[in-house]
Amino acid sequence: MRVSHNWLRELLPELTLSASEVAERLNGAGLAVDRIEPYGRALQEVRLAKVLALVPHPKRSGLRLVTVEHGRGTQEVVCGAANVPGPGGLVVLAPLGARLPSLPEPLAAREIGGVKSEGMLVSETELGLAATADGIIVLPEGSAEPGRTLAELVPSAVDSILELDVTPNRPDALGHMGVARDLAALLRLSAPRPTPTGAVKKSPVALSTLVSVENRDTERCPHYGAGAVLDVTVGPSPLWLRWRLESLGVRAISNVVDVTNAILFEYGQPLHAFDLERVRGARIIVRRATPGEPFKTLDGVTRELNADDLVIADGEVPSALAGVMGGEDSEIRPSTTRVLLECAYFQPRGVRRTARRHGMHTESSHRFERGVDFGAVPAVLERAKELLAELSGGSVVVGSIHARAPEARPARIRLRSSRLDELLGVAVPFDEATNILERLGFAVAARSGSGSSAEVAVLAASHRPDVALEVDLVDEVSRVRGLDAIPTRLPAVAPQAPRRTGELERRMLELAQTLGLSEALTYAFVDPRDLERLHAPQAVVRVANPLGEERSVMRTSLLPGLLGSLARARRRGEARVRLFSLGATFHAPVLAPSEGARPRLAEDVGTLPSERLAFAAVLAGPRLERLVLDPPDVDVYDAKALALELVERLTGRAASVRHAGGVDGVAHLHPRGAGLVLVGDLTVGRFGPLHPDVLEGFELGTAAQIVELDLEELERLGTLVPRYTTIPRLPAVTRDVSLVVGDEVQAGRVADVLSRAGGELCESIEIAAEFRGGSLPTGSRSLTFRVVYRDPKARRDADDARTLTDQEVDAVAVRMLEAAKSELGATLRA
Repeated sequence: MRVSHNWLRELLPELTLSASEVAERLNGAGLAVDRIEPYGRALQEVRLAKVLALVPHPKRSGLRLVTVEHGRGTQEVVCGAANVPGPGGLVVLAPLGARLPSLPEPLAAREIGGVKSEGMLVSETELGLAATADGIIVLPEGSAEPGRTLAELVPSAVDSILELDVTPNRPDALGHMGVARDLAALLRLSAPRPTPTGAVKKSPVALSTLVSVENRDTERCPHYGAGAVLDVTVGPSPLWLRWRLESLGVRAISNVVDVTNAILFEYGQPLHAFDLERVRGARIIVRRATPGEPFKTLDGVTRELNADDLVIADGEVPSALAGVMGGEDSEIRPSTTRVLLECAYFQPRGVRRTARRHGMHTESSHRFERGVDFGAVPAVLERAKELLAELSGGSVVVGSIHARAPEARPARIRLRSSRLDELLGVAVPFDEATNILERLGFAVAARSGSGSSAEVAVLAASHRPDVALEVDLVDEVSRVRGLDAIPTRLPAVAPQAPRRTGELERRMLELAQTLGLSEALTYAFVDPRDLERLHAPQAVVRVANPLGEERSVMRTSLLPGLLGSLARARRRGEARVRLFSLGATFHAPVLAPSEGARPRLAEDVGTLPSERLAFAAVLAGPRLERLVLDPPDVDVYDAKALALELVERLTGRAASVRHAGGVDGVAHLHPRGAGLVLVGDLTVGRFGPLHPDVLEGFELGTAAQIVELDLEELERLGTLVPRYTTIPRLPAVTRDVSLVVGDEVQAGRVADVLSRAGGELCESIEIAAEFRGGSLPTGSRSLTFRVVYRDPKARRDADDARTLTDQEVDAVAVRMLEAAKSELGATLRA
């Protein structure tokens, strides 16, 4: 909504604030001002000039030499406009040095076809007053003295335009009267009143002899008002109105149409003007359209109407699509002399449906969809009739026709002093509060009680459809008093753990991305059924006003969001998925119990739930292997490798894994593949393939691998600083050993047995391969380990270090094999 600062000053004669000061006050009251644009500043640079002579250019066809007198002498300029008037005509001259919006630099003398032009006759476009112009500005002869600036002739055109961001609940702010009403309340000024029109002629003709109105649908049109102005002369509007409309973004058309637009911007009330001569049968009928009824709107488009469309029809066909746009057949023409004005209130939802159905959004529908002031219809109609008569030389037909539903009494809204103070957190003098409401246009009907028990009944105002409850009245009082009037108090906050610096999250984020994972940004609100499918801890925080059941609780696991992302990826044909999520999960901490009492949960004592920082990743689809046409899918070993790599890089400590059989918290993982990640004896995470029931519950289809890490535990471990170790100068001896063991024997256990038996000469043991089938017995497998042997003194760079002999290595290897046989039943693979 564009608002004219000059127009506000006309409505509020006591207003002395500048445009920027007005914007500041409106911003503080909830009417956001996005920007302020200057308008018409160039009018101070140009002067009125009288044409003395007009001759063709000696060398250039289409150009003429115009001699003008501008109050300070005469001047010759070159002009190509076709509408330059003859001698005696008034034009607008930009003298040398004038700064115009259309020119990058001040106007300078210019030679055109050998003739020096020392000035410029300007159009509205060159002055920044309009987007287009048919020629230069020409004023009627004798209407002003040459030499005056255009700003002196039309002072209201030099303006500041405030661009308001009006929210849908404030339709009253879509008109200058509504904005002025707020300003008056904020600044304690008199209520806004439109500038009165001059004396207008009255027609002796009775309105009932000109037209009749029948309202057949008072549900969709609770109030339809009509009035008439006769003996109208259609022509251009005066400059002040033309340029005011242009400054608000509306093109000036004619005095009749411009009046309807002016009233729209003044009151926020759309009007429509009909050529009374073209209203068939001298009847106006408010009715629903017949299905398939054709109707050609003002934009020249023929539309097929729906039975839900409300139309304003004459005795034969529709003349307007109610609340949206008029019809081409009854529009105002240059020959129009009798005008019928429509001022109505249409139900917002009906207008919204019609506008959307036909793909139309107009200034009219924009306001009707939000709700115009139904109580102002009679006053607005009278204002429009008088303004039209003044600007067109017509005569007002006394009286109006109002076809409407029975008026309902305005609702009474209870406002209690105690509730006002309670909601705002500060004592507000009740007299001040009621005075604010009265300044905003609300009527206070009755008052009772005193002090904190005082209360009033406030009548709902037709111009504020958004105010219907007691809390709405409290909001009005607070925004006019100003939020600064509410003291700032630090609320009581339950003790919380020290805020993290974010360093751990940053490092984990970088590590995950380095290892080829992509971050999935997921909601902290999840579906409690998803937590149940994962056997995750029960949610302890339920959202008071959730968007839906699927976003109704705070998560206790990161997996619902990740698995939802995996499901969406698979539905769209993306097989290879490598995603991770990093964030807080919300749990009910167990507080320290008093002696002999059960542990107390957080909700028992009102403590906030604890937030635990967690990491989760999901791997699915084929491995990324080059030169392989059909690579295998990721398996539990990929998840294990990722978990170990993340933990070891993050902590600088060696990590290990073990089977998670019989451990709580892994019911969502396949029992044969679930594993725990440990640093020493501390469990810091888990990994493994998803349980088939989880795959089915989330509709994931094929298998997926999961990694979950507890960053709280990892943070407590801290990060070891890498220590330098000497590079051994003596070579190591590397041998592979393949052992056949039962399927139930874990590879990690085999490695532990071999490492203990190898003693200090065994520097490292790593699993290198696994083999099943072939000649191996059923229920067994072959595990190949790569063993590195080295003198421990060589690692310390001792002077007596030596290279191990084959006999020494053989002896250790035999010892390791015997230990594996005796403890695990392993045999050396042939």
